[in-house]
Parts: sequence; C-alpha cells; structure tokens
Amino acid sequence: MEDRPIIVKRVKKKGGGHHGGAWKVAFADFAMALMAFFLVMWATNQATPEQKEDISRYFSDPVGYEEGGNPNPVDLGGAPAVTRNEGPSDVAPEPLSLNEDNVKELAEAMERRQTEQLMQELDQKLEESETLQKFKDQLLIDITDEGLRIQIVDRSNRPMFASGSDELQPYSRDILFELAEPLAKVSNRLSITGHTDRTPFAQTNEQYTNWELSADRANAARRTLVAGGVPESHIGRIVGLADSVLFNKENPQAPVNRRISIIVLTEAAQKAIEERESSDTASAEDRETMANDNWMERARESQVKESEVNW
Repeated sequence: MEDRPIIVKRVKKKGGGHHGGAWKVAFADFAMALMAFFLVMWATNQATPEQKEDISRYFSDPVGYEEGGNPNPVDLGGAPAVTRNEGPSDVAPEPLSLNEDNVKELAEAMERRQTEQLMQELDQKLEESETLQKFKDQLLIDITDEGLRIQIVDRSNRPMFASGSDELQPYSRDILFELAEPLAKVSNRLSITGHTDRTPFAQTNEQYTNWELSADRANAARRTLVAGGVPESHIGRIVGLADSVLFNKENPQAPVNRRISIIVLTEAAQKAIEERESSDTASAEDRETMANDNWMERARESQVKESEVNW
C-alpha cells in the first residue's frame, strides 16, 4: 500500500462579537460624553444671564468672539481668568464710579504711604550720613496728626543756638543742611516751631522775651533750610511757642525743652490752617458788613476833643 501524505487541518477560532473587548471602549466614550453633558448642564445652571449671553455669542461666532472678547465667559472660581483685549469688545465696560468719600480715603492712604516712605528715607539718612550720625541722639522723628515731625533738641553739651541768641551753632547748620535734601523733595508745606525752656530771658531789654527768641530761632531754622535747597514756597508756618509746650514737663529747665520742631504737614492739616487763618471763616454777611463799615469815620467821631479835656 503506497504511502499517502497526512494532511493536518488547524481550525482558527474567532471570538464572538459580544464576547470581545471593543464594547469597553464604546462604553468609556459614552461615559465621557455623559460626564461632559452633565458638566455643561451644571456650568449653565451656575452661569449668570450675562455669562449665558456670552456663551451664546461665542457659539454664534467663535472666531469673532475669540478675537474681540473674553475667551473665558464663565468664571467657575479658583484662579482668575485670563482676558485678552486685542480688539474692541462687544460689551462696553462699566464706568468706575468713585464718590467723594472714596476719593478722600484714597488720597489719605496715598499720603500715609508717602509719609511713611519719607520717614524711612530719613531713618536711612540718619544711618548713612556721618554728619547726622554724630547728632543722632538730638533728632527725634515721629508721625503726628499734623504729619511727619522732626524735632532737633538741645543737649547739655550741644545746644543748637548760642545762649540767649538765634545764632545757630555750626553743627546745627550742618544738621539742617542734611535735612533740607529730603525735605526739598516733598511738595507738602512745612511748619517750623521754636521752643524754649522756662528759664527767663536775661536781657536788659524787657520787650524781648522767650516768645520773641523762640520765633527768631524758628526763622533762623527756616533761612537755613531754604539755603539748603527747600523752596521758599514750601514754608507754610513759622511759630514761636516759648515755653508753653514743654517736652519735659517735670523739669521745665531741661535742655531738651529747647528745640526746633519741623512738621511736614498733611494736606488736611494745611487746609485746616488755611481755613482757620483765612477771612473766609467769617460768614458772607459778616464780611459784607465789615467791608461796608466806615470804621475810620466812627473812630474820628469817638475821639475826645482837646477843649473837652480837663487838664
């Protein structure tokens, strides 16, 4: 019997349609679409009418909206949305409205920052200037209701002025010249006040007292500051207070009571001074009465005639 070739048949099995893994991919796509749908529904429910209008405009004209509007019309919180303003917006921005109180608060806040900045600059100058370093214990800097105050006080061995005089000592001029540089940069007015201790002024001239001396010393400080670069127009007030406002009330004769006070006035303080000293504080009716009053004629009529005097 002749040999016949042996043929082996191999059957290749194929998986059934519903028994494969393709359905998992389809289900995942469906779940993703469903989640996206619910996310859109939630975002739509959270959006304001204005934001819904933005969304409507976006789907009506995506290209035009991207070029001229906000690409993030719905703000879901978190990090601030980035707004591109490369072209004209369809919606006019709401005008920023500030009332008088807001403007006043902003101005006061800005002035406070400027005052604090000036104080920091003066503190830095005290540390860097060799001249001021020598007399650091005679310089007192603080902030008051009227503004930034710089007080230059006497020490027992270092008076600012010659005794009983308005003549500045050479080192006092150096101090004022150093202070003039930062003070010249501010636009605020300056108030300069002279103070003395309670020691009576020893002079043969009884008309010249601590009141005149304190005022003359304040003026001497003003002249030195102006010579150092402070504009004359920045001087707002020169005052001599003698010993009426003592630094050391427990010891009226203490050297620290002899001082010069320089205040960088705030706008509010300067305005209050101007209103207080201005004739405008009187009512319009009173000003008109004073203007029409012929006080010179009444003064002549009230004078006593020589013939009526009983010598």
